[in-house]
Amino acid sequence: MKSLTSEGKHGIQWTAQNQLDDLDFADDLALLPHTHEQMQTKTASVAAVSASVGLSIHEGKTKVLKFKAENSNPITHDGKTLEDVESFTYLGSIIDEQGASDADVQARIGESRAAFLQLKNIWNSKQLSTNIKVRIFNTNVKAILLHGAETWRTTTTTIKKVQVFKNSCLRKILNIRWPDTISNSLLWERTNQFLGEEEIRKRPWKWIGHTLRKSSNCIMRQALTWNPEGKRKSGRPKNTLRRIIEEDMKKMIRNWKELERIAQYRVGWRMLLISRQFQRVNNSNNSNNNNNSNSNNSNNNSRIHINNNSNDNNT
Repeated sequence: MKSLTSEGKHGIQWTAQNQLDDLDFADDLALLPHTHEQMQTKTASVAAVSASVGLSIHEGKTKVLKFKAENSNPITHDGKTLEDVESFTYLGSIIDEQGASDADVQARIGESRAAFLQLKNIWNSKQLSTNIKVRIFNTNVKAILLHGAETWRTTTTTIKKVQVFKNSCLRKILNIRWPDTISNSLLWERTNQFLGEEEIRKRPWKWIGHTLRKSSNCIMRQALTWNPEGKRKSGRPKNTLRRIIEEDMKKMIRNWKELERIAQYRVGWRMLLISRQFQRVNNSNNSNNNNNSNSNNSNNNSRIHINNNSNDNNT
């Protein structure tokens, strides 16, 4: 890759001096040119260099994703047209043209459901304790479900889908079936689980801690604070991982400089995450208490109203 990308830089402007031309992992490559001509040239270069070491491009597994491209002509390889798609899978995660995570989350749920069904004999076993079953669920199902969640662009809808799937699995593990019911809070307590939103929100922060401890030249750290080129269209901007992180920072009354300083000390970073989690739980409890208080007030008002009616009738 170094030999073919050294000929010319046509990728994403990454830093003032560097451009990001490709992403590589083993034999999986993602080329990042700006124009149709650059993509065709890079594809031919990759094919030539690969052939020199006995490798070849698999046309069936190679996809082309175009974003706001003016040239709609197809990319070809050895006279064969490469498929244009709106999304593709790279290292287990689904990448789409809008940068959303909905398709990836849905795919994670599908794969997790398949893994859960394969372990049906374990969930139905009467020899295994609930604790053992939950541990197997965490390692064999939930690990698949939350793969790549560190960089998800989450929405209320996606978080709800994840939580609904988890609750369904946990109820089956506890053998709770209709018409038997159990509250979600008791379900999580008996299976030692956290709220789905909290688990998803916590993962990016654990990743941020590892990333901020890396060198400033590390591509992971540069990606965390990188500002993309171009101008966004008018209207309300879509939610992004960066905006989600900055929203949490405001709640913690922190800025990037403070986070970089705290992240250098693992214990301090863990304490920051624990305090953030406690604040969320505390706010949730306060909200529940307020709801209960309002409910009690409403009931009291109803009783007063009934008493007044009773007095009127007696009169």
